[in-house]
Amino acid sequence: DGASSSLSTYIIQVQKPKDKDLTTLEDLDTLYRSFLPTAAASSNQEQRMVHSYRNVLSGFAAKLTAEEAKAIREKDRVLHVRPEKALSLHTTHTPNFLGLHQGVGLWNDSNYGKGMIIGVLDTGIFPDHPSFSDEGMPPPPAKWKGRCDFNGTSCNNKLIGARSFTSSSTTHAQAVPPYDGEGHGTHTSSTAAGAFVRDASALGHAKGTATGMAPLAHLAMYKVCDANGCLESDILAGLDTAIEDGVDVLSLSLGGISQPFFDDSIAIGAFAATQKGIFVSCSAGNSGPSDGTLSNEAPWILTVGASSIDRTIKATAHLGNGQEFDGETLYQPHDFPPTLLPLIYAGVNGDPSSALCLPGSLGGRSDLQGKVVVCDIGDGRGRVAKGQEVKNAGGAAMILVNGPIEGYTTLVDAHVLPAVHVSYVAGMAIKDYLSTAQAPAGTILFKGTLIGRSVAPAVSFFSSRGPNFQSPGILKPDIIGPGVNIIAGWPFPLDNSTNLKHAFNVISGTSMSCPHLSGVAALLKSAHPDWSPAAIKSAILTTATTSNLERRPIVDQTLHPADIFATGAGHVNPSKAVDPGLIYDVGPQDYIAYLCGLGYTDSEIETIVQETVTCSSIPSIPDYQLNYPSISVRFEGSVNTVSVTRTVRNVGPAKSRYILSLIDPIMGLDSIGVSPGDLEFTEVNQTVSYTVDFTRSVDWNTTATPFAQGAITWVSGQHSVRTPVAVLFE
Repeated sequence: DGASSSLSTYIIQVQKPKDKDLTTLEDLDTLYRSFLPTAAASSNQEQRMVHSYRNVLSGFAAKLTAEEAKAIREKDRVLHVRPEKALSLHTTHTPNFLGLHQGVGLWNDSNYGKGMIIGVLDTGIFPDHPSFSDEGMPPPPAKWKGRCDFNGTSCNNKLIGARSFTSSSTTHAQAVPPYDGEGHGTHTSSTAAGAFVRDASALGHAKGTATGMAPLAHLAMYKVCDANGCLESDILAGLDTAIEDGVDVLSLSLGGISQPFFDDSIAIGAFAATQKGIFVSCSAGNSGPSDGTLSNEAPWILTVGASSIDRTIKATAHLGNGQEFDGETLYQPHDFPPTLLPLIYAGVNGDPSSALCLPGSLGGRSDLQGKVVVCDIGDGRGRVAKGQEVKNAGGAAMILVNGPIEGYTTLVDAHVLPAVHVSYVAGMAIKDYLSTAQAPAGTILFKGTLIGRSVAPAVSFFSSRGPNFQSPGILKPDIIGPGVNIIAGWPFPLDNSTNLKHAFNVISGTSMSCPHLSGVAALLKSAHPDWSPAAIKSAILTTATTSNLERRPIVDQTLHPADIFATGAGHVNPSKAVDPGLIYDVGPQDYIAYLCGLGYTDSEIETIVQETVTCSSIPSIPDYQLNYPSISVRFEGSVNTVSVTRTVRNVGPAKSRYILSLIDPIMGLDSIGVSPGDLEFTEVNQTVSYTVDFTRSVDWNTTATPFAQGAITWVSGQHSVRTPVAVLFE
């Protein structure tokens, strides 16, 4: 009817009820319904209420007209009413690449994540995948309160929980099992905590034993996304339930555009989880390489960027003049002849959509028949669809070439025809050859899986970059991890066989790097059950590596050194993170002082922290003074000196002395003063503070160089604790 067509889902936050009797979800449901307008409450209330929340926030989601939402805003005890947004997905060789080996090191120290529960919010899961076998798995810990909505024996001691919250499944009749129709959730779950699967492969490549980061951790899937994306009300419902169920780590490979934290459902839900000791890992977003493109910027979240690994699934574009350009593809046909074929650029007709080989753009073209067709990558989406368009037009093969933005990042895809994805520099040379050769020719040579690319890790072009738009004094992303061409579980074999050991796919995105870090966090929490989420984050950041396998600085898609807003602290180094020596911790009250310092109103802060806050009565802090494991300072206007204090806790030997070993020189500064110059500890868990004074150069050209970077490193006999530093000039 006309009324329902104007209904939208709104998220309504109300003050937390003081009545201690209101403990069950049913009691809260009744209270929340009392906020609904009379018409909505009486007529079709069941359909109007979408979700009630108990943990992530005090409030509910309901279908309302704009007028009804306005009326609710006026009611007493209502803090915030806003229409929900749709967020998007940030779409096994990696354990070895990260230094995880059976029987030694972190896997040994953490017992492979045994006893930990990782909750994944995603597109669902394919429960029968061998990655989710529970062979050798103990039963879930006694604290587990979740449930499984798959029928029969699909859940087990590995996959212990499975729920669906998408609007299509939250009918009041019966629970819908969270099957994965996209593949994304199966891939991220198996990356975080997949079991050991011997002889795994994708289209016959990347053969070996596939395993997640925490192979003995339990998994719980909360389906909050489908083909249309991820609705905020569903994400909040998934987070609310995961907190109630008793997960240890939450993994969210999804996000939206930058929002103030009181308007950001993931930030709000993650805060509630963190207060309960749950570690929250989120993807940074796939909107790079431009600056200021991050999702998930809150300091209580681990924000993960994406980098490459040292494996390539290689193919080579071979030209008629003898030139060869290496690239990548997953589909490597054995019967494609190495003989030269006519080579043509799809955009030779001057049509921009033809140059991109977009669906429908090559229809009716007879000039592509039997040729190797060169296509531009465009925004990087629909790469396989471009190949399908070439195939439909009778093309024999495709060379997919990068633009300047994508640079040297090449992606492995399950193409539908012989194809190779090559760099921008290679693409320019191929186009140059096309424009000068009388009868241009080319072919593709398929080389298979190779290990040992020494430029790894390198930051990918798509990985979203800082600085942190909402809070520039918090350096984001926090860390980079494997997110380019990652093999992990898939709901079906790509070769159409029935062998589930072939049910793996290679995909890329910060969606892939996030669960690597979720799994590492589970390992660290298993090894150190008393550490807070902030302590685990600190251990990951201060032990990160800033060099690649060649022992040179980590590069980005241009092959030049990546800056601090691409890498954050650097690349995760799990075996070092288990023993960091010192940690930076953050307590609940610290976050309140921080939020007051951001200039949020008392009620805006209350929507995040779920308690009454009066900023005027507590000392607030500027964002850069939060006890974060990295430092990001801003010089605004005529300010010439900024002083930062940090407090470290000793988690190494009781008697320890750390000396200020290294201050990386930072351009644009006259001086950096650190006091004291050494940190003395006599017992475990003792804390010591130090101060850093930054003084800017008066004649620094801030327009030409608006930021600079470096690090402060404390060293003892056994440990090196590196604190990255970013300096912004405005």
